[in-house]
Amino acid sequence: MKAGGIGLRYNPALDGLRGVAIALVILSHAHVPLFDGAFFGVDVFFVLSGFLITSLLLIELQTEGRLDYWRFYRRRLLRLMPALLLFLAVYVAVAPLLWPGAHDALTDALVSALYLADYGIAFFDQPASLLHMWSLSVEEHFYLIWPPLLALGVARCRRGQLWRVIAVLWVAATAWRVLCVAWDQPFYQVFFRFDTRATGLLAGALLAALLHEQPDFIARARRHLPSALWLPLAVPVLMGLGWDSSDALSWGMPAVEGAAVVLLVAVQRQRGLIWRMLSAPALVKLGQLSYGVYLWHYPVVRYLRAELPWPWVVLLGGAISLALAALSYYTIERWALRWRDRAPASARPRPTVSVPAH
Repeated sequence: MKAGGIGLRYNPALDGLRGVAIALVILSHAHVPLFDGAFFGVDVFFVLSGFLITSLLLIELQTEGRLDYWRFYRRRLLRLMPALLLFLAVYVAVAPLLWPGAHDALTDALVSALYLADYGIAFFDQPASLLHMWSLSVEEHFYLIWPPLLALGVARCRRGQLWRVIAVLWVAATAWRVLCVAWDQPFYQVFFRFDTRATGLLAGALLAALLHEQPDFIARARRHLPSALWLPLAVPVLMGLGWDSSDALSWGMPAVEGAAVVLLVAVQRQRGLIWRMLSAPALVKLGQLSYGVYLWHYPVVRYLRAELPWPWVVLLGGAISLALAALSYYTIERWALRWRDRAPASARPRPTVSVPAH
């Protein structure tokens, strides 16, 4: 993963973890028995995004002494927006044919394109037919506010203390969500909003700061890794925490965030059983296409689950979503990525920085 020449060494297990996350999300939306809590796959995505984005920003701050905000936002826009606009255009054209009674496709698409779906769903039930757009809005809000906040934190914190500040932010954000639950706010309001769902992104950012500020962190953490692996192994138990469960909001999400962090620590050396499992080629390829699969899968699965039993919804829905994601990736997304990575003629060469193996 690179940002204008500044990059992280590629780790296939991270794509494999994305593959696991998107598989869980599909199982959740297909209403597969015993996987009611598979919506926790989104929390895995959040931890990964927070980890990768913060790692890149910290490397840029270290190597260049500042952040190029225009470059960051331009790269995010070119990575995310072309595929999203293609999906929304197709949805607006096809939705009236699949759901003749639906008259809100254009409004839903507009709210989604503006990345307002998280608060739109929480308070106005909009977009009603594109519920999965909420998580993209949460991530986009994080991308907007995190770079300047992180730069301020680096400038104001004593050397090696940034991770403590992020840890406080994670605790405060988690406490805020628990308070919202205690105040009996409706489940769907707490579930969808950026201010109550930023904890996964902050958990990933916390790990990135620890790795950046403490070079021996992985070596120290690995001594405790065998005893910490119970957390990822306990995640299947969380599949029983279904929709509308306050337990999912209060302790389920922190547990999944912790499990994702443990897995990220486990694969940093790029060796070992967990790394080999998450680096399985099929899982890696699914992870590489996970953004497109996430975009396309919800309307596909939503249509199929009204007509077919869940095994067919998973098989057909997954296959159709994967095919549409691949078509999008190898056409408009590849074009946008080439445009994104094209350096301005006046730009000086920038060094590529690899995160050292710990």
